[in-house]
Amino acid sequence: MVKIRLKRMGAKKAPFYRVVVADSRYPRDGRFIEEIGTYNPMTDPAQINIDTEKAAQWIKNGAQPTDTVRALLRACGLEK
Repeated sequence: MVKIRLKRMGAKKAPFYRVVVADSRYPRDGRFIEEIGTYNPMTDPAQINIDTEKAAQWIKNGAQPTDTVRALLRACGLEK
């Protein structure tokens, strides 16, 4: 199953995430199919950059976003 999820980057106690499309069998920070955006929770307000067209296309093709990514997509105006 293909999932849209976060890949953790950054230093210890300073997380930075990439929003990626990956097979659910691969590890969190492992192999992925495509990077579709970034999320930086350390800034105030949090910085969210997601290519909504690519995300919508992947969802249309059957990719399932995780709960956190679903909330980020909602903040970008993609999902209800």
